[in-house]
Amino acid sequence: MTIVFVHNNKAFLPEIEAYRRFLSRYPITCITASPDQLSEQKREVDWWLMGTDFSRRQKGIYRIHEYASASVPPARQLKDLTKRYLNSRPDYRLFLNQYVKQRFSFRDNVPYGFRDMGLWKEQLSPAPPVANKLYDFIYVGSVTPDTHIDTLLDHFKPGAPMAGYSLLVVSKNYEHLQARYRLTTNIVFKGPVQQSTVLELICQSRFTINYKPDIAPHNQQTSTKLLEYAACQTPIITTHFAWMHNFQQQYGGSYFFLESDLSNFTWEKVNAYNYTYPDLSTWSWEQQIKKSGVIEFLQAKFPQAFSL
Repeated sequence: MTIVFVHNNKAFLPEIEAYRRFLSRYPITCITASPDQLSEQKREVDWWLMGTDFSRRQKGIYRIHEYASASVPPARQLKDLTKRYLNSRPDYRLFLNQYVKQRFSFRDNVPYGFRDMGLWKEQLSPAPPVANKLYDFIYVGSVTPDTHIDTLLDHFKPGAPMAGYSLLVVSKNYEHLQARYRLTTNIVFKGPVQQSTVLELICQSRFTINYKPDIAPHNQQTSTKLLEYAACQTPIITTHFAWMHNFQQQYGGSYFFLESDLSNFTWEKVNAYNYTYPDLSTWSWEQQIKKSGVIEFLQAKFPQAFSL
């Protein structure tokens, strides 16, 4: 049995590796392909990481649509409506959470489940923190314009409050920012890197920065980097947003919350704060995949592949 994960390679997608590891216990082959490569593959399941999917269904091939995010600005409402009405109809849908499901509000009887982000076993028991830190701060994640990351980076420019401290940015497609901040030598860009290297870099940093704008849909969606920071038990500095406050209420932890204008983001204040860490015992990829319902869906369609 072969499953093809279909995506356009524009985002970090750790979930593909999570699915691959989970399904490796069965006689199932997992491969990835872009939409224009899909016709070249012999397979039983098309698993789309959405996006859009306007393609025609093929007989004998089941289709899963996974929505890890609602649409981002600009025109996000129009984008969500387009996906609701024009995307092809799958056999199963996965949503990150209730917020994402409600944004699309599909009006059909396609079965669905929820699959949140997760952590690897090695992330849940990372190496001990490094005594001699290489970086003062680390930011891991997207640097697309909708993240407004330039507001954070400006705080490290010459003459700004954090000009004397180093910031490591671990991301991809950051060349435009690298050029813009080329004279700000205390900002270092790195990546993309392997997941194990991300953990090493977090452990080599004094503080982590969970910088998300308080703008939908960002403020309603899981902060994967927050989970990684917490697993490494490196002090967490974060912006205020709905998901973050809900997470703190449910799983605990004490975080240094930034004011919207970063006026409280000083070396003295972040060092004086008392940081604690959340309970991550239910955040493994294994648990997230099991409770999503997608494995039961596949088992019903391909019982022989899951008979081991």
